Amino acid sequence: MSQSSASRIQEYIGDPVSDAPPVERDQLEEIFQDIQADLRFDHELNGCLNCGICTATCPAAHYYDFSPREIVQLLWTENLEGIYDAMQEKIWSCAQCYTCAARCPFGNSPGGLVMLMRETAIKHGMESAKSVLRPFSRVMLKLISTGNQLSPDMINPEGFADWGPHISKVDAPLETLRKAIPMPTLHTTKTAWEVNLKTSVELYTIWEETGVLDSLETIDENLFDVILDIMDEKRDDYEDWMDEQD
Repeated sequence: MSQSSASRIQEYIGDPVSDAPPVERDQLEEIFQDIQADLRFDHELNGCLNCGICTATCPAAHYYDFSPREIVQLLWTENLEGIYDAMQEKIWSCAQCYTCAARCPFGNSPGGLVMLMRETAIKHGMESAKSVLRPFSRVMLKLISTGNQLSPDMINPEGFADWGPHISKVDAPLETLRKAIPMPTLHTTKTAWEVNLKTSVELYTIWEETGVLDSLETIDENLFDVILDIMDEKRDDYEDWMDEQD
């Protein structure tokens, strides 16, 4: 579907009461073009009746300053400043439940559009993306370096301080309990399961070739450097193992 109809595109939307410096239009256009260029965009955005069904059934809209209808309207009218503004905070309120997609009479997927906007925010290194992802750095390190998203030793008062007094319920003798788990876990609390060296290197290669690591470098350069060192060492170990097999 063509996205070039002048009847619905807002060429300029200003904010006369804001003290924030204006963002260069070239930058706004680049951000929108990155969103629009994604192959999923035309499948997720088909038009808008402005009926509000998506917002009425959205769990996040009940608790946050977030409206799926607003996201669709901003993208449908190509409101560049509004899109940029929404990417600073609002898009991070979406729970990605896709209730909106199931209800929309036009077959839109506001949740899918939010995902595209989040990915673009990461690509452009927006501070909102850095702020949201910063608390997950330990999980990302665990995932990329070991192939495990969570391990038993991460479930402790230090790792989940915001759980309050109920954290005591999981502050258990993990080393003892771990012995009841089958052998592939190696009876360790440092990983959730065993990922062999070959699989670990293959996973790293996939993340490298698909641009995941490039995005990580944009968001958290220190974490990127740590992971790069770990994976370089694993690649060397794998090459040594291959040489031994020969």
